[in-house]
Amino acid sequence: MFKRGGNVLFILVLFFLSFSICVKGKHIVLVHGAGHGAWCWYNVVTMLKSSGHNVTTLDMAASGINPEQVQEIRSISQYYEPLMTFMKSLPPKEKVILVGHSLGGISTSVAMEKFPEKISVAIFVTAFVISETLNTTVVNQELVKRAGSFLDAQTFFSDGPNKPPTSLLFGPKLLASKLYQLSPSQDLTLALSLVRPQSFFNDDEALSKETAVTKQRNGMVPKVYIISKRDKFIREDSQMWIIERSGPYAEVKVIKDSDHMVMFSQPKKLSSHILKIAYRY
Repeated sequence: MFKRGGNVLFILVLFFLSFSICVKGKHIVLVHGAGHGAWCWYNVVTMLKSSGHNVTTLDMAASGINPEQVQEIRSISQYYEPLMTFMKSLPPKEKVILVGHSLGGISTSVAMEKFPEKISVAIFVTAFVISETLNTTVVNQELVKRAGSFLDAQTFFSDGPNKPPTSLLFGPKLLASKLYQLSPSQDLTLALSLVRPQSFFNDDEALSKETAVTKQRNGMVPKVYIISKRDKFIREDSQMWIIERSGPYAEVKVIKDSDHMVMFSQPKKLSSHILKIAYRY
C-alpha cells in the first residue's frame, strides 16, 4: 500500500513538474494603447513574471519614456517602429506571445503581418484589430463614431486651428469616466501624471498602406480576443463589431466588471487569461 501511494505521489510530482516546465519559459510582449506607455502594465508584468515567464513591455514612439515628441511623429509606421525593431531583434527560432491593448492592437496586427513566424499567438484586449477584411481607416472611423463625447480631451494643431488636428491628450474627466471608472483611484492618479498626447494619422491613404495585412501572413497567427464587458471607451458592442469583421478567432474571452484599462481594473483576471493562453500555445 505504501509503495503504491509512493508511486502515485511520484507520478503527481512528475505531472506538476512537467506542467511547470510547459507553462514557464514563454516570452510575452505587452503593447500599450493610446496615450499610455509600458508603465500601465506594471500589475500584469509582476503576475506574469511570478509565474516564470519572460515579459517585455515597450514604449511606442512619443509614449511612456520614449524620448521622441508627439510633434515629431509623422506616420503610424514611425509610431509602431519600436515594436518592429524589437521583433527584428528576436533570435531566429524564438516565438513570442503578443498582447495588444486598445490602439496597441494596430501595432500587434502589423507585427503579425511582418513577423508571423515569430508569434505563437496574438491576444487583443478590448483592442483595434486589422485584418484583410477590415482596414485601419474603417476601424478608426467606426470606433470614433461609437465612442461618443471625448469630454475634456485636448486637441492640438501644429499649423493653427484651420488645419487638421495632429494629436489629442486625454483629459481628467475622460480618463475618470470612460477609461478608469472601475480602476483603483491610485492608478487613475498615476495616469494623470504619465499619459501623453497621442498622434493623429490624418493621411488615410498612407495609414491604410502602412497597416495593410494579408490572410497569407497575418492570418497565419492564431488570434484571441478578450472582451472588457463594462468598457465605456470601446464599448462591448464595438468590440463585437470588430470581432465579427476581423475573424476568425481561436478563442474569445470575456472579463466582467472591467473598464477600458483592464490591466488596472481586473489585473488578476487578465493575467489568468494570458497565462492560460500561454499554456495552450
